[in-house]
Formats: sequence, structure tokens, C-alpha cells
Amino acid sequence: MSQELATRYPLVLVPGMLGFVRLLLYPYWYGIIPALRRGGAQVFAVQVSSLNSSEVRGEQLLARIQQILDSTGASRVNLIGHSQGALTARYAAAKRPDWVASVTSVAGPNHGSELADYLQRYSPAQSLRGRLLSALLRGIAALMSLMETGYRGPRLPVDVHASHQSLTTEGVALFNRQYPQGLPETWGGQGAPEVNGVRYYSWSGILQPGKTDRGFNLLDGSNRSCRLFARTFVREAGQCDGMVGRYSSHLGQVIGDDYPLDHFDIVNQSLGLVGKGAEPIRLFLEQARRLKAAGL
Repeated sequence: MSQELATRYPLVLVPGMLGFVRLLLYPYWYGIIPALRRGGAQVFAVQVSSLNSSEVRGEQLLARIQQILDSTGASRVNLIGHSQGALTARYAAAKRPDWVASVTSVAGPNHGSELADYLQRYSPAQSLRGRLLSALLRGIAALMSLMETGYRGPRLPVDVHASHQSLTTEGVALFNRQYPQGLPETWGGQGAPEVNGVRYYSWSGILQPGKTDRGFNLLDGSNRSCRLFARTFVREAGQCDGMVGRYSSHLGQVIGDDYPLDHFDIVNQSLGLVGKGAEPIRLFLEQARRLKAAGL
């Protein structure tokens, strides 16, 4: 087996909101984990609460990291978080920098999501629309829990309101005041590449007419959802992946922020049906090479 991607520390993949390890036979990180393992990487996909605050999810992640360190004999891990998984990973790194070698944010709402802000304005928690949305999300989370075959741990708590608040601009601003590691000092800039011995990286995509709405995305309903969600963006109108803005995603060393990828394409969803010319798996392989070259 090739050792090209054999990083010093294990790779731990952290899913976003409504994330999972595997639903029946279907993985969240579609095609990504096998590609990394073929290159010699040691990879763990973890499960945290599908709907909850970034802090609660972060504590769950810390418990899982401890298990991984104990089982592998490794002294640290490299965290790669998608969407809210990036905030979850940032929390864990801030709390236990001695356990974490790096944090990579993949389309992470590191300054909040304008979609979450829109839902807060037009579907507040106590309104009829808000209650219906909350019930729908709880139902989806319950169904996903029944279908989950990649996680065999205790039942994880669900809190729809805490999950939503954790993704709003206001909610993330509060989070950032407590856990600022790797954040840019100026909007659209890059953050400190290393804080407390932890390396920080990020990449993200944007909807690009003629690319993200072409190729196999013509068959992917999630892309149409992202194009619809993108209409809620004001500050980063035309500069978002449907759920997270281009500059809101910045953390540490920004590898790229304008890949032709929507919010689901970036983790090779759904079923690898991505836009024209998009290569999301390549980005993960390149990051593993980058981490290995940095001695991580």
C-alpha cells in the first residue's frame, strides 16, 4: 500500500449539522475515506449530535478523540470538520490543544451563516413556521439515528434551537469571542496559521453558474436546494455555496475559497454527483499531503 498520505497523526473527520457516519451503506464522506486510506492515511469518521450546539458537539468530539488516542497510541490527531463540524473541531482544539495537531475547516461557517440568520428572522422558534421546522428537523434526526450503522455509542442528545443559534452570525460571534484561534483579524483575510501549537487551515466553494449547475449536479437535488438557499444571502450574495459565505469560511491558512463546489459537493455529496470539473476528493488528498509535509 502507498504511504503517500500517511500523516504522522490520524485524520479525524467531523460532520456538520444533520451529519452521520453511515446511513445503512451510505457514507457521509462519500468516496473520501477509501481514497485517503489507499494512500496510507489512518482515518476515523466520528459521530457527534446531529443537532446541537457547537460546544456540546465539541465535548462529544473530545471524548471520541480520547478514545482514538487510546486505541492508536497516537499523541495527537488532525481534525477535518465540514460545516458545523469546523466549529466543533475548533472548540476541541481550543480546549485541548495538546490533543490536536491541526484543524481544517471545510466550508465552515466561521463567522456564521446568512441562511441561519434568514431562518431566525422569518421562522423564529416560537412562530408556527419555526415550530414546524423544528418538528421536521427532529423527525429527520430521529430517522437518521435509526438508519445509522457507522456509530455504536450512547444515544446523542438533540437540541434544534441550540443547533440553529450556533450557526447564526450572532451565535458564532459569541463563540468566536471565547474561541478565536485561527480567525482572521480583518474580514476576508487569513488567520494565524498556528496558535498554541495547532495548525489552522480552511477551504470552501461558491456557486458558479455554468459550473456548479452543470455536470452531474443536473441530477442532484441538493444543488438545487443550495441555489435556492443562496437567495437568502445579502452580505455575500453571489459569493456563497448556498449555506456558507466565501469570506465567512476563512480560518487560518486559506487554501482556497472559490472552488466550484456547493455546500454538499465539497464532501462529494450526493453520491459523488458534483458540478462540472469539480474534484472534491482531490482537495482532501492534497490536504493529507500538506499535513504530512508539515510533519503532522
